[in-house]
Amino acid sequence: MAPGFAGRGSSARLTKRFMAAIEIKIEKLIYGGEGLAHHNGATVFVPFVLPGERIRAAPVEEKKKFIRARVESLLEPSPTRVAPRCPHFTVCGGCDYQHIPYEAQLTYKSEILRETLRRLGRIEWPGAVATHASPPWSYRNRAQWKVRPLEADGANPEKTKLGIGYFRANSTALCAVEDCSILSPLLLKTLLTLRDALAAGTLPRQLREIEAFSDAADSKLLLTATFAGFPSRIAEVAEKFRAIVPEVGSVLLHDPSHERMELSGPGFITYKADGFGYRVGHFSFFQVNKFLLEELAREVVDREESGKLALDLFAGVGLFSAPLAKRFEHVIAVEANPAAARDLEANVAGNGAVEVRTSEVERFLDRCKDKPDLVVLDPPRAGMEPAALAKLVRLAPARITYVSCEPPTLARDLAVLREKGYDISEVHLASEAPSVMDRGRFCNGHRICNSMAGVAEAVGSGRSSRDRSRRSNRMAESLGNGLGDSAACLARCRRICHERRARRRSRQSRHAPDCRRPHRHKRAVTLAWAPP
Repeated sequence: MAPGFAGRGSSARLTKRFMAAIEIKIEKLIYGGEGLAHHNGATVFVPFVLPGERIRAAPVEEKKKFIRARVESLLEPSPTRVAPRCPHFTVCGGCDYQHIPYEAQLTYKSEILRETLRRLGRIEWPGAVATHASPPWSYRNRAQWKVRPLEADGANPEKTKLGIGYFRANSTALCAVEDCSILSPLLLKTLLTLRDALAAGTLPRQLREIEAFSDAADSKLLLTATFAGFPSRIAEVAEKFRAIVPEVGSVLLHDPSHERMELSGPGFITYKADGFGYRVGHFSFFQVNKFLLEELAREVVDREESGKLALDLFAGVGLFSAPLAKRFEHVIAVEANPAAARDLEANVAGNGAVEVRTSEVERFLDRCKDKPDLVVLDPPRAGMEPAALAKLVRLAPARITYVSCEPPTLARDLAVLREKGYDISEVHLASEAPSVMDRGRFCNGHRICNSMAGVAEAVGSGRSSRDRSRRSNRMAESLGNGLGDSAACLARCRRICHERRARRRSRQSRHAPDCRRPHRHKRAVTLAWAPP
């Protein structure tokens, strides 16, 4: 086996005997980060390769028409291949492209965007894809770390040390890490400090996950710790976190199995971006690339002309709502997550131009009668619900800017808009996740003769923060309102969360594309549309 290729696809659970190793030539990279080749009529998918490389691959999954394989040896490596910076690359489930120079990553990602639009949306984009590059390292302001025992000790399980890191690719096994070059300096420092504290036994053994979010100055942290059962003296645990990580501004301890939360601090930190201060709470979504965040907001807002009414749908904490208020007489910001909506209200307080609606987008569109000059869409991975998209089209907004976190659902929604007479006139790629399979793009278009503007942006790592935040929105709302100590209230909130998630999963299973792989990274795309 070639050095550095022992991770993905080589899990011990794969006990079935597969065909012998095969020699193939990689034809191209595809959505999801894998390389594509063909062998004896079957399509072969292999990670960590480059187009043009000839490799010896060991199959790890065989179906009638496709094979998934891992690299066993590089027979003819690409001349552009580089040594990965991270010692955990190919084992950790985070990065896909560290073996590719960053400039080449942008080219491949642009090609993958074109193919996704063509294959799933039947949209042929002949123009250029404008790219917005980020520094390739130290860009992430948010991380989610798993905590698990390092090695099981049958005789003394309680003495087994805990490790911290990420799940291995396509697995729930821990990849304990000693470095992570895509994290901001403060997040990396925090990771290493927590690693030492866990090894020393300072933190409870019930700890299962830690999520950290840093502010724009990389000087203050929001820390959320998840437990499998609260330890005794939980208030002392919060103080331990503060002693271990002095940069912590707020700590939330969360035990989902027993519907319990303990808050130490205000429940949020302030993120300053482009002249605005955004309050971001423990359960609120915010963009993760600290270098491209302001550029993304400017691409969405600054290209727009002034007008009377703008709708910011899936508004989050108001990254777009606040600057839109400088250009439009009235901005309606719609957000279904009560935790994020409460942060949004705080962020636009005193700005009479912005009206906040805590509502599902489809329900809001049911009641909306005014024709907006601009609609900004920034939905989660599932994209727009078909019914909501149909209701939006009936409003006939003058322009639509679509920020998507998943190219397949973007392509699906754009296909619907094209059926209603819209065309794409401009496409951008904002690479918010260097070394990761970006899922975000920036596109502009027009309907018939009217110009259409848009922006697309890509983010990396883990299940999207917005999707994670929605799982506990009611609990977070209770906590923010000072009800966090009420067990009955939290239990009721948790039940509401479960019901919402079940309904959302049901809707997504009906409308999501068939050709998705497990999602480890978030992307975002923005598109601005012209009126009918």
